[in-house]
Amino acid sequence: MFSTQSVIKITPNAKDGALEDCKWPEGGEFFIPDWVYTNQAVYEREMERIFRGKHWNYVALEAEIPDAGDYKRSFVGETPVVVSRAEDGSIHVFENRCAHRGAEFCRHSRGNNKEFVCPYHQWSYDLKGNLQGIPFKRGVNKAGGMPKDFNNQEHGLKKLRVTTLRGVIFASYSEEVEPIEEYLTPEIQEEFEVVFSGKKLKLLGYYKNEIPCNWKMYHENLKDPYHATLLHSFLVVFGLLVAGNDSAMIADSKHYRHGTMASAKKEDKYASISEDNKKEMRSFHEGMRLEDERFLEFVKEFNSPWSVTMQTIFPNMIVQREMNTLGVRHIIPNGPNGMIMLWTMFGYEDDTEEMTQHRLRQGNLMGPSGFLGLEDNEAMKFVQEGVRRSTTDLNVVKLDAGATGTANSLISEAAIRGMYRYYRQIMGF
Repeated sequence: MFSTQSVIKITPNAKDGALEDCKWPEGGEFFIPDWVYTNQAVYEREMERIFRGKHWNYVALEAEIPDAGDYKRSFVGETPVVVSRAEDGSIHVFENRCAHRGAEFCRHSRGNNKEFVCPYHQWSYDLKGNLQGIPFKRGVNKAGGMPKDFNNQEHGLKKLRVTTLRGVIFASYSEEVEPIEEYLTPEIQEEFEVVFSGKKLKLLGYYKNEIPCNWKMYHENLKDPYHATLLHSFLVVFGLLVAGNDSAMIADSKHYRHGTMASAKKEDKYASISEDNKKEMRSFHEGMRLEDERFLEFVKEFNSPWSVTMQTIFPNMIVQREMNTLGVRHIIPNGPNGMIMLWTMFGYEDDTEEMTQHRLRQGNLMGPSGFLGLEDNEAMKFVQEGVRRSTTDLNVVKLDAGATGTANSLISEAAIRGMYRYYRQIMGF
C-alpha cells in the first residue's frame, strides 16, 4: 500500500493560515473549505468554543464506576480528565492535572482509590477533587512551607459540571449549558433511550484506535448515508443499510448538531437489490456469502422500527446499535489532522449467556478492524490527505439540496449541511 508517512506532518501554509484569513466561501452551506479540517488556529478555537463551551461532553458510563472510589481516565476534547465516584455515591469530573506543578496525577485507565496522590510531590486530593493534604505544608524546623494564609480550598483540582442521563455521564466547562434533556432534543433522546432504557449495563470490552483525520470527519461520516450504500460492501450485500430499505437520517430539530442514521433490515439474510440500483453500487458483489451466518442474526429486543442506528451526539459521542451489538464511541481530537477513538462495548446485566456471546460475535462488525469500521477509517484518512495537500480547497455538499438537517432520502447530505450551519454560528464563520 502506498505510504505517505514521510509527509504526514506537512501542511502547506495555504491550508494553515491566520484565523482572520479563514473566510467561508460563497455558496454558504453547499461548500466546506479545507481549512476547517487542517488549520491549527481553527482547531484551537474549536477547543475553546465547542469542547470548553456550552456543550455536554460524554466522559463515561456509570457502569464503569459503579462503586465508591471507582474512577476512570477520560477526555473532554483534548483535555485529560478523571471521572470519579465519591463515598456518598456522587459523580465528579475534574482535570487530570495537579494544582501544584501540573503533573497528570492519575496514571491508570480505571481503578478504585480512597484518594488521588500526585506522584511528583505527593499532594493529595479526595474523590471530589478537593485538595486535602500537602507534605511539609508548615515546613521543617520552622523553615520553609506554605504561607500562613494558604487555603487548601482555593487550590483544588479544576472541576467540571456533571450530569447523567440513563447511566451515561456527561461533563461541561459551562455553567450555562441547558439541561441534558433539552440539549439532546426529544427526537434524539427517543432513540438514545432505546439503548439506555434504564436497564443495568454489562461491560463487554474496549477498543482504541487512532485515525489520521480531523475529528469532525467522524461526525460527517455518520451523518452521511450516501457513502453507506456505496463504500460498505457488507452493509449492502447483507442488507443492513440499503437504498430502498426503510431508512432515515434524523437531525435534531433545534440546532441540527446531533443526528441518528437508521435503517430497518428486511427479514431476508441477503439483500434484494434492483438491477438499476446495482448499477450505481460498485460495492455490491453478487454471490458474496458468509461462512458463519450467525453474524446476520437479528434478535428483536427493542421497541423500535430500526435494526441499525448510529447516533451522533455533538461534540464527542457516538451511540451504536448495529443489530445486537451495542456500544459508545468517544471522539478525542488530537490536533487538526488526527483523532483518537475509544470504543466501549456493552450488553445488559439480564442478558443470557447466549445473548452475550451473540453480542460479542456481532461485535466483529464494528471496532477499528471490523467488517464495517475498517473501510471508514481508511476512507477518512484518504480525505484528510487530500484536503491537506491539494491546490483546490472546497468540498461540495449539494446532495438533496432542498433539505437541511433531517433527510427523507439516503442519497442526501442534508445532515452534514445542518451540522455546519450550527458550527459556523458558534465558531463565528
